[in-house]
Amino acid sequence: MTQLLCKAEYEAQVAQSRDKRMQWWREARFGMFVHYGLYSQIGRNEWCMALENIPVAEYEKLADTFCPKPGAPREWAQLAKAAGMKYMVLTTRHHEGFSLWDSKANPFNSVNYGPHRDIVREFVEACREFDLKIGFYSSLMDWHHPDGGRAAYDSAARKRFNDYIEALNTELLTQYGKIDILWYDVPAPMEHYEGWNSLEMNQRLRALQPHIIINDRSRLSEDFGTPEEHVTASDRDWEACMTFNGISWGYVDTQQASAYAYNAQRILRMLNTCSNGCGNLLLNIGPAPDGSVPEDAVEPLTKVGQWLKRNGEAAYGLKKSGRGGWLSQPYGGNGVSGASCSLDGKTIYLWNWIWPKGGEMALGGYREAPERVYLLSDHTPIDFELKGHRIVLKNLPEKCPDEVAGVAVIAMEFSKAPEYLFASYVPPLHGGLDIAGENKI
Repeated sequence: MTQLLCKAEYEAQVAQSRDKRMQWWREARFGMFVHYGLYSQIGRNEWCMALENIPVAEYEKLADTFCPKPGAPREWAQLAKAAGMKYMVLTTRHHEGFSLWDSKANPFNSVNYGPHRDIVREFVEACREFDLKIGFYSSLMDWHHPDGGRAAYDSAARKRFNDYIEALNTELLTQYGKIDILWYDVPAPMEHYEGWNSLEMNQRLRALQPHIIINDRSRLSEDFGTPEEHVTASDRDWEACMTFNGISWGYVDTQQASAYAYNAQRILRMLNTCSNGCGNLLLNIGPAPDGSVPEDAVEPLTKVGQWLKRNGEAAYGLKKSGRGGWLSQPYGGNGVSGASCSLDGKTIYLWNWIWPKGGEMALGGYREAPERVYLLSDHTPIDFELKGHRIVLKNLPEKCPDEVAGVAVIAMEFSKAPEYLFASYVPPLHGGLDIAGENKI
């Protein structure tokens, strides 16, 4: 039996092992979220049961017609691998309360209904085939369970419901071998971790998989934060979870949604912000009713994967420059317009969103010249010189050399971690530095 700790002791224990447990995650930077469930058949929104007040008895009928095609999870994993993603997170049970595995705690599941298959097992096997880390999304909300709403005000219902939630997660962490992420969602109706017994539950679950990492949505901070539908750096490990279209996590009509879907360039912009800010991007797909990947996701993700094969060094791993520094500024990155940067030790990677005309580009705010400058994709050398506090890149190709997404990365290697001024020049009216680097504030 696990000896339970008080909150301070538990959080200290978690913090002590965090760096070791999070090492792979910090290197990964890019993962796939998969929202799949009965709501996929309705095709309007994964919250449709609640938003449209669909009665439980009516909604339950969707379980009989739910039928993912054989090999659907493998299709997701294959695309994730092609996209350069390193892990996947599946909605094993969304708020609708339908479990995608052979659950004894919840008979309302995909083995007793619909396909009569364990979709979670198929997902796990697909992840392992394509060498992807495995994450289980587990909602703390359940619209199907009779105690799901009563738990907020009925102590007996809360006890039953908490036992049910823990039993579900215990099944998930004991039936499929090593699992890498437990991804909680929506801790309503409880407003405090004590309402969920999260402190006790998470200790028991961690005892089952000591290496696992847990997000912050059980009302405890745990291992990483989860900004949703915005990519914003934090002073802790963080993961931006993003829909593919800003409309729905679950499946919606591809023909209509494609106009709102991300293209490869928008995905790379988000990935750059994550890499800059020491965070991850968890980008969602909402499979069609039969489990197929929506068409509007295939081409952009495939293109991002092709780009990462050539330029992944600029994206993966722990880039230590992004939190609050000049490299994270949205208007120019590192003293150059139309680009952003990521920094890894002695190397700066310049992600060029807008390729300069005229064969020349200048980067402001440097004290020393780099030792070497080159295109990251093929290591073609780039001519340069230091003029004052400006690094001038010369004899650049007339057109952007990246044929995949039009986003070329220039690497600049220094003899030591580069020192750069806040700016080479900011008008005195606004404060800043003059051309000589003297403080004008």
